[in-house]
Amino acid sequence: MTKQAILFLLLALCISCDKNNEENNTLIFQKLLVNFKENPSTVESKQPLFSWIVEADGYNKSQSSYHILVATSEDKLNENDADVWNSKKVESDQSTFVKYQGEDLQALHNYFWKVKISDNEGVASNWSQIQKFEMGILNKTNWGDSKWITLNKDTRTSTHRFRDYKTGRMKEPLAVDGFAASYFRNEIDITKKIKNAQAYICGLGYYEFYLNGEKVGDHVLDPAPSNYDKQAYYVNYDITEELKTGKNAIGIILGNGFYGQNISWKRDPESDKDLAYGPPTVKLLVKLIYEDDSEADFYTDETWKEATGPIVFNNIYGGDTYDANFELGDWSSVGYDDSSWGNTMVTSPKLKTISAQQIPPIKKLKELEPKKVFKGADGDWIVDFGQNIAGWVKINVQEKKNQLIEIVTTEALLTNGEDIFKGSTGGGANGMPQIYKYICKGDGIESWEPKFSYHGFRYAKIKGVSRKPNVDMIKAVLVATDVEETGSFTSSDALFNKMHTISKWTIVDNLHGIPEDCPHREKCGWLGDAHAFCEYALYNYDMYDFYKKYMEDIRTQMRATKGHNNPETNFQVPTMIAPGKRTSTYAKIDWGVATMYLPWYNYLHYGDDAIVKEYYSDMKNLTDFYLNFKDDNGIMQDGMGDWCPPLWDRRKNPSAMECDPIISANAYFYDVLGIMERFARMNNDGVYEVKMKQEKEALKKAFNKEFLVNIPNTNHQWYQSQTATVQALQFNMVPEDKIETVVNGLVHDIIEVKGVHHSTGIHGNRYIYTVLSKYGKADLAYQILTTPDFPSQTYVMNSGFTTWPERQFIWEDMEGPTNSLNHPMHSGFAAYFYESLGGITTSESQPGYKMFTVNPEFPSEISSTTVSVPTPYGAIKNDWKVNNGLLTMNLYVPFNTKAKVDLTDSEFESLKINEESLKNFKKQNTMEIIYGAVILGSGKYEIEYLKQIND
Repeated sequence: MTKQAILFLLLALCISCDKNNEENNTLIFQKLLVNFKENPSTVESKQPLFSWIVEADGYNKSQSSYHILVATSEDKLNENDADVWNSKKVESDQSTFVKYQGEDLQALHNYFWKVKISDNEGVASNWSQIQKFEMGILNKTNWGDSKWITLNKDTRTSTHRFRDYKTGRMKEPLAVDGFAASYFRNEIDITKKIKNAQAYICGLGYYEFYLNGEKVGDHVLDPAPSNYDKQAYYVNYDITEELKTGKNAIGIILGNGFYGQNISWKRDPESDKDLAYGPPTVKLLVKLIYEDDSEADFYTDETWKEATGPIVFNNIYGGDTYDANFELGDWSSVGYDDSSWGNTMVTSPKLKTISAQQIPPIKKLKELEPKKVFKGADGDWIVDFGQNIAGWVKINVQEKKNQLIEIVTTEALLTNGEDIFKGSTGGGANGMPQIYKYICKGDGIESWEPKFSYHGFRYAKIKGVSRKPNVDMIKAVLVATDVEETGSFTSSDALFNKMHTISKWTIVDNLHGIPEDCPHREKCGWLGDAHAFCEYALYNYDMYDFYKKYMEDIRTQMRATKGHNNPETNFQVPTMIAPGKRTSTYAKIDWGVATMYLPWYNYLHYGDDAIVKEYYSDMKNLTDFYLNFKDDNGIMQDGMGDWCPPLWDRRKNPSAMECDPIISANAYFYDVLGIMERFARMNNDGVYEVKMKQEKEALKKAFNKEFLVNIPNTNHQWYQSQTATVQALQFNMVPEDKIETVVNGLVHDIIEVKGVHHSTGIHGNRYIYTVLSKYGKADLAYQILTTPDFPSQTYVMNSGFTTWPERQFIWEDMEGPTNSLNHPMHSGFAAYFYESLGGITTSESQPGYKMFTVNPEFPSEISSTTVSVPTPYGAIKNDWKVNNGLLTMNLYVPFNTKAKVDLTDSEFESLKINEESLKNFKKQNTMEIIYGAVILGSGKYEIEYLKQIND
């Protein structure tokens, strides 16, 4: 071949390559995930799930095929093959949760992968960038010779190690000191250059991990709480950069957390119910791979040294006490003289399973500066941080030796504003008020923040400082599970925007490895609270692993319980709280349905059926348990009630709960029977699917016969309360020919009886605004939310709260606000901002937003709304404005999804898409028109029509 021919051929190839690259660049991989994480380090599933998010130019783009390669090294991941798994080209539109089908994956090994797709027009993408995942410790044998170590001898001598403990049944307080915080250390000698170093640590109790004098990572309060005798979690740290050739020092500080909780929640000092699992204990495994590919392990065992130190008291409820006179110096550094330290004790805690912590860690997320500082009635300083948070304070002080500084944290002031009010944080429930104590060593500026407790607070009262606190002396630190905020909402209404902010704060404050009820008094995972705010949380945050973890807590909390109608039958049933030893009775229907709702909501939002299949037998068993409460009229005789409606007090004013607990529980159970019908179908359980359908139809008939009544002196009907009526409408329990009269009955009670106010607790308040909007009463929903007088969300905001309080009381009539002021169960209503105002809901038939509905329903007072809804395919964005009845939506539909835009007949007539009439747009674009809706594929759309408003 001549030189000229060769040059011509090369030029042709270059042109061809450029053309291919141009075509391929229309499909861009934005994110690649394994088990919904980027490059995860502790995969423990035998068949990991692969997902990818793609951005594509143009309209109506979807995936037609994928090709995945997985290899043991990048070198073995060539253009068309790999040594572990080659899926080959698979004709499929599935781009989320694709199950691994290759060779068995080995514990603690790294794997590399990439993917290539084609779109619906046959255009192929380039191969994605190479991604990585690492397998975790898959079984007990992989821990090698690592042993559990615990404190052998409590050597605390500080007089400040004691706290007063007193519950309501005790006449006098009891001095308690709890288990001591433990300091462990060891030194290792590394003789060769390191290629890779990984640490795996499991603490039963909270821990902090140190290498060569520095804390490893930015986690705090590690690991997440669990039912420790059944399930505990380890955390992986890449310490390749922290270790060095030669001597290295390893240190661990171990606190009580919820594991060593041997103080709070005892009913009296003589109680034989010990809520501690035992003294805190920890195990560590360090795995090294040297440059020459040889390996070595280091681990906790009896050769480690121990001591107690300056943390002389730590309790998850009471707080930390730090006596700086007992500081240990550079105890986690090489060469430290530990000759006075003792030897650790090796122990064998009762524990079934250790697995990798898949949820995000707890971190210090934000620091808040003082907004106001003033003197209380007793002359001590009070600091207002302006926001109710969960976390702790950090201080910088300069005082004399042995000076005791006490910091009492509270959520509120007295109504007169003259001093702190301890109504929600005074320790009456758990026996321990929230107090941080620091004893100075007196050698200059001393900086401190606690390690093993967190509190819910807005105010801090400081005793023992010689000058007025300022920003240099004290800050508040927000401490919570670091879930990624993935959704957003804003509207033209400032009140709604503020409600959204408060709702988010109330959730974040209550994420500490579990969905808590409150971050101070209880810190418990009540099941009813968890499902009340779940949907709103999913709109805002990446909760994929969080709810999977909490389902493990619910399962491991289950206990044998006899049937109600058939006491000879035993069922495994969750308790009202999970996890932990502070349990209560079996979970009543309206709390226990969290066992079905959390998998259902997770499935709807993400489209991954793994959680449904994992817990199907548990959910089926629990459904049968609740069916065991059926009476002769077909109604389940069980329920907890519509928690915390206005003015309700369980002891002083029980009648304020206008909804009979049996009614609201049966409404929930009807919805759950439909969910279980779907779950049975997903699990190929035809017999149970038929049973669920029959039970659902029977309950609907019984429910309407028993509870649907006429409202005297009107032509309306309802279910005897706002909550029950809202539930019946939300769950499609109302007979078709009764819907109008029932909606009118609800409106009648809201306006004529309650004076444009709600009377709902957490069950009804979750749905009332969405239901009213759905049935053409959006303006009324707005009025209820924004009326400034009690009860309403705006009333709460006008009362100065920055998180939602547990109770709905008239605060100005009280000495101070009692009960918790930070309860996320009351954030559930805010899903309304996304599902009604934003108009975005997923499809039950194609979950995970593979298909989603777009239908903004809003009051006349709202002129614009912008939402971003996170999905496994990328964010859905809807930005709409209305002007003189003309609605203009800028809608983004992600690649490989479809949007169903719901429209009335009159809205169809005025519809324009991208400035084209529907008729003209359809000529140039592939789209589907069905009754009451248009179906749009991926792309950016401007949609315009005259909005029909019926209020």
